[in-house]
Amino acid sequence: MKITRTGLMLAVAVTANSGLIGYAHAAVSPQEAAKLGKELTCVGAEQAGNAEGTIPPYTGKYLGEVPGWNHVKYSGDQPVDPYAAEKPILVITAANMSQYEAHLTDGQKALLKKYPTTYKMNIYPGHRDFRYPDYVCRRAMSNALHAKLVDDGMGLEGLGQVPFPIPKTGMELLWNHQLPARAYTEEKTTDLASVLPNGSIGWGKAYARGLSQANSPTAEPTTDGKIQAMSSNLTLKPARDNGSLNIALEPYNFATDPRQAWSYSPSTRRVRQLPGYGYDQPMIGTNGTMTVDEDRLFNGSPERYDWKIIGKREIYIPANAYKPNSGTIKYADILTPNHPNPEFMRYELRRVWVLEADLKEGYRHIYGKRVLFLDEDTWSSVMADNYDTRGQLWKHAMINYYYHPDMSGWQAGSQFFIDLNSGQYTGYGMSNEEKKGPILNEGKFTPDQYTADAARANGR
Repeated sequence: MKITRTGLMLAVAVTANSGLIGYAHAAVSPQEAAKLGKELTCVGAEQAGNAEGTIPPYTGKYLGEVPGWNHVKYSGDQPVDPYAAEKPILVITAANMSQYEAHLTDGQKALLKKYPTTYKMNIYPGHRDFRYPDYVCRRAMSNALHAKLVDDGMGLEGLGQVPFPIPKTGMELLWNHQLPARAYTEEKTTDLASVLPNGSIGWGKAYARGLSQANSPTAEPTTDGKIQAMSSNLTLKPARDNGSLNIALEPYNFATDPRQAWSYSPSTRRVRQLPGYGYDQPMIGTNGTMTVDEDRLFNGSPERYDWKIIGKREIYIPANAYKPNSGTIKYADILTPNHPNPEFMRYELRRVWVLEADLKEGYRHIYGKRVLFLDEDTWSSVMADNYDTRGQLWKHAMINYYYHPDMSGWQAGSQFFIDLNSGQYTGYGMSNEEKKGPILNEGKFTPDQYTADAARANGR
């Protein structure tokens, strides 16, 4: 496993406290914070490329625009690939993977070995050309100097975006994953495909509205507000579940304010509260290939795991993934048996933070260990390798992120959750064949739309 020099030094420095048991960290020194916007990007990534030149330096030359995508704000335009003319510089297969295994995860290697005739990885030139707005940079600097974990890492105090741009512990790194700079409001209709090994597909569809107060572009999002995000998900398919509605509120502190959730059932016309919603409850329509806490690879309370930083690695990850989210790609093309069609995936070599979660003694979850890979430029987890309670690799998951002009930030596109044992997988969050893609930061949603009463009104 190749660890970058910076990542190795960090891994050594935090070994003693990376799990954060009984440990509280508050901010970094002004001298260390001063690196932001200089040798580090404003959110904490290394500005420079790597010594080999295979990872480019950060340019951040585009703000709120994507070359070739004549996007109209809040129009729901499908993404246009600014790198469509590029060809792969490398193709990794089962035959040559041993040459590149230092840059592969266990899940990627398992896929190459299991499907040697159908699975490959197309590697493209790297690009680090898009940047966040100035207000994101300002909040990251403030957090570097003032943000702190509370209640053994179950919560934090600070501003809502990029709470720890220079993370020292596993729990700080996790909170960066929980609170990267993402859309303030999000409206989208997406498709879900449960793909069986024989290629047959079970379909789902949902209409989602999200309000992330942590990402308000105007109001300063302090954690005093207690609720960081709100979501409403209306099931449209399958027909038997049409009209079902889930509403959830995500807190800044899971120790003092647990996640709240309600469900409306059209068959009973009743709203009921969902205590303990999340964790390893199976996501509806996925045949067990995806749990509720796997949306965006991990969400919800961190209480069931010990979290530690493994270090930084240079890994081939999905990046600048416009192609697999494009409206020109049909589901019949991308949803092939056993795994998504690799011809539509775009991988780049990038530096990622490796975050490991080990199930605590006395707690239960179907995953005994989870390993998340966070893109250093965005703090978003882009891949995960999940292990069963015997320590055996079980599933590999990936998210195809792309930069979206609506919010001048990175949007989670299609997500794929692959069961390495059964040969089935789930495509989640897809909008290729919808009339509109996601509409972000339009700002038309309000907190009163995310309550039990709102769920009842929606049912009526």
